[in-house]
Amino acid sequence: MEPIENFILSRFSMRQFFGLVALGLSLILTVNLPAQTNPVNKVLIVDGFSNHDWKQTTKVVKWILEGSGRFEVEVSTVPADSIQRQEWNPDFESYAVVIQNTNNIHDLKLTWPEPAQKGLEDYLRQGGGLYILHSANNAFPNWKEYDKMIGLGWRSADAGIALEIDGQKQLKKYPRGEGKGTSHGDRFDALIQILNPHPINEGYPKSWKTVNTEVYSFPRGTMENLTVLSYAFDSTDTKKMWPVEWVVRYGEGNVYNSSMGHLWRGETYPPAYRCAGFQTTVIRATEWLASGKVTYPVPDDFPTRDKSSLRPQEMLGTNEHE
Repeated sequence: MEPIENFILSRFSMRQFFGLVALGLSLILTVNLPAQTNPVNKVLIVDGFSNHDWKQTTKVVKWILEGSGRFEVEVSTVPADSIQRQEWNPDFESYAVVIQNTNNIHDLKLTWPEPAQKGLEDYLRQGGGLYILHSANNAFPNWKEYDKMIGLGWRSADAGIALEIDGQKQLKKYPRGEGKGTSHGDRFDALIQILNPHPINEGYPKSWKTVNTEVYSFPRGTMENLTVLSYAFDSTDTKKMWPVEWVVRYGEGNVYNSSMGHLWRGETYPPAYRCAGFQTTVIRATEWLASGKVTYPVPDDFPTRDKSSLRPQEMLGTNEHE
């Protein structure tokens, strides 16, 4: 009788044989492993151009999200070459959340190709999640649907309605053409104050201190289907209170937008990104966009009204920025 090993190898390639062994082992392990309680959501960061340090911003945000154990993060960089850029069209539908990290404020001709624009619009209308990361709300003033997605952004005085928070914590609207265009004063340690309860800020202090932050005055936009989550007093310029975080409903999808997350050229993992409150909010906002709920807990080192909370500089590792 032919030896069993010769019988197997005569009918299967070595690759097929070891493939079957691996499959059997994986089935055994799957049966014995407990079910994962927090499923990993796929996230896409779109970058490629900005007046900010978009490369480092992408790396730090990816590190923050993947460190939570709740996300698998991929990056799609808009090609610098104009011909290649016209072919760029990510499969947004493959992701639970898209993080927008491009900004063309200084070159309006540098934009996404129309198929990619329409792809993002369709993705959101059908229930996708979009995170507008800091200066991304400066971008694309000529993309009408993008204005609807972001709700408020960095816009000129004649571009839309501006929104302020008055002394009674009510929304004060400046019609198109009244007031000023969007701007900001010096960065400072801002007191973030909750205006509307939301799964993202559930369990937060009513007020908490973040660091080295830009507070946008006269943020403007369509304001369609928009809810302000938090605001801050602009102590360095206007001496008024302005929105810091807001969410927008666009079709069946949701958008999170915030002025937090400034990372300028020449900085390395700056205090604004080391803030425990900011890092927690990045994770919780992304989880809410992905699933409509938040399971990531508020950590013990979350800032309070009177005390900011910075995580160690070395947590990220120096080679992350190379």
